[in-house]
Amino acid sequence: MTLFVETARPKVNLTLRILGRRADGYHALESLVAFADGPADIVSLDCGEPRGITVTGPFAGGIAGPNLLATVLELASAAAPAGSELRLGHVRLAKTLPVAAGIGGGSADAAALLRAVRRANPDAAAAIDWHAIALRLGADVPVCLLDRAAFMTGIGDNLQPIARLPGLPAVLVNPQVAVPDDKTAQVFRRLGAPQLSGPELGPEPPGQLTRDALIELIDGGNDLEAAARRVVPAIGAVLEELRASSRCRVAAMSGAGPTCFGIFDDMDDAKDAAEALAVARPRWWVAASVLG
Repeated sequence: MTLFVETARPKVNLTLRILGRRADGYHALESLVAFADGPADIVSLDCGEPRGITVTGPFAGGIAGPNLLATVLELASAAAPAGSELRLGHVRLAKTLPVAAGIGGGSADAAALLRAVRRANPDAAAAIDWHAIALRLGADVPVCLLDRAAFMTGIGDNLQPIARLPGLPAVLVNPQVAVPDDKTAQVFRRLGAPQLSGPELGPEPPGQLTRDALIELIDGGNDLEAAARRVVPAIGAVLEELRASSRCRVAAMSGAGPTCFGIFDDMDDAKDAAEALAVARPRWWVAASVLG
């Protein structure tokens, strides 16, 4: 077998709290993370072809700077056990998720390629610290490597999987406006989080959650929303439209935006809302999905 295919699902921060700025400049956070079943990028690793990267899809042109997938191959190759060489090859990315959107698109792609490399090298997999490689690639990559609902703390490096998270019918919306290359950095600068004066002591991860309890948590908001709206004002319009949608229970922003999501009681309501938004706002990226 030489071809390994992985799905890179959107990461959605159902909750996001910023506890403060650490001495190393990173921000300590806590976030309940889910993944969306529906729209996704597809990452393929063909070990029968020479190493390289091909990107296609509607958002292929939005990737700026060096492709993170090339870094994945470099770090994975360097992590091979002494005296061995990993099977790598040509990577093909079908890019259907918006770029710099707050749903971990690039991180999910990197994590999907790590999973593909791990599958392609079963004999060496146990000797490689995949989590450490993921963290070197970015703060969201470890949870995307896990690819399941989790409570995330630290800078994203501490993960506690959530055993049972009720599926949440949802609509994801991105306004498709230009964002600064350093969007996330700008958002954190505008947030102006205080320096941490003690240990990072966030609350314990939530226990078993009902859908109503999840909606209540989501309604608590995203600490980055106000700062993100100053950097990308279109976020405000997206949230207003979602909250005005028929039967929308709650709406919030994911990550540092600009993608936002609305939660509905059933998938039919979510699909109806997505169709109405797509007609009303044809320039926006709109997708119905289930978060879980």
